[in-house]
Amino acid sequence: MIRLSIPVRQALAKLTLPVLIVAAFVLMLVGKADTVLAERARMALADALAPLYGALAQPLDTLRAGIDSIGEMFVLHAENARLRAENERLRQWQAAALALDAENAALKANLHWLPDPPASYITARVVADAGGLYARAVLLSTGPGAHVERGQVALDDRGLVGRVTERGARSARVLLITDMNSRIPVILEGSRAHAILAGSNGPRPRLLFWPEGQMPAEGERVVTSAEANAFPPGLPVGTVHIVGRNGVEVLPAARLDRLEIVRIFDYGLHAIAPPEISASRQQAAAERRH
Repeated sequence: MIRLSIPVRQALAKLTLPVLIVAAFVLMLVGKADTVLAERARMALADALAPLYGALAQPLDTLRAGIDSIGEMFVLHAENARLRAENERLRQWQAAALALDAENAALKANLHWLPDPPASYITARVVADAGGLYARAVLLSTGPGAHVERGQVALDDRGLVGRVTERGARSARVLLITDMNSRIPVILEGSRAHAILAGSNGPRPRLLFWPEGQMPAEGERVVTSAEANAFPPGLPVGTVHIVGRNGVEVLPAARLDRLEIVRIFDYGLHAIAPPEISASRQQAAAERRH
C-alpha cells in the first residue's frame, strides 16, 4: 500500500475539484462535437442501468400497492360503518312505516273508508321544451287517440310537473309549475299551513300567502292541496328553501331541467283550467318572435 505524505494528499485534494470541472467541460465538448458518440454512450449507460432500475422498481411498486391496499381497507371500514348505521336507520323507518300502515288500515276499517278510484293516465315523451306562448312549458307527443284534456295533471317519477294548457290530435302542451302564469294551491306538510305556489319564470317557484305566524321551515315538504278542485291532495311538489329574510322558494321535486317521460293523469277534476292565451295575445307573441 502506497503511503502518501500529508502535503501530497492536500495537493491532490485541492486538485480534485478543478480536475472534475475540466472533465465535465471535456465531456460537454465531446458531446457537442460528436453527438453520435455521446448518444451511444448515454444509451450504453442506460442499457447497463436498466436492469438495476427494473430490480428497484418492482419492490417499490409492491410497496406502493401495499400502501394503497391499506388505505382502501381504512376507506372500506369507514364505508361499512356508514352503511351499517344507514341500514339501522332504514330498519327503524321500516318498523315505523309498518306500524303506521297497520294503524291506517285499522282506522280505515273502523271508519268504513272507501278509497278513491285509481286515476287513469297516459305516458308521453317530451319532444320540445320551447315554451311557445309561455316562458316555461314543454310539448308532449301523445300519439293519436290519446284522451287528453286541458287541466289534466302532469307528473314525472318524482313529483308534480304542471298542467295541460293546450291539446291537439297528437300532441299536448304542459305549463310547468315554474312559469309565471302558474298558480297552485299547496299545503306545508309540517305545519299543515295552506299557501299558493307561484311560478317565477326561474328554476324555483315562490311560496306566497301562507298564514301569518306560520313561517315555512327550511326543508319542509310541500304537497298539493285539494282547494278549488284543481289538484288531488298530497301530490309531491318540492321542499322549502328560505331566501333572505322573508323570501321563500320551493325546490321542485320533479326534474324540470331534464324532462323526458311525463305521465298525464285524469283525476276527474273539473276546476278552472289553466289560462288560455287570447287571439290578440297570440298575435302579439308571434310578432315579438318575428
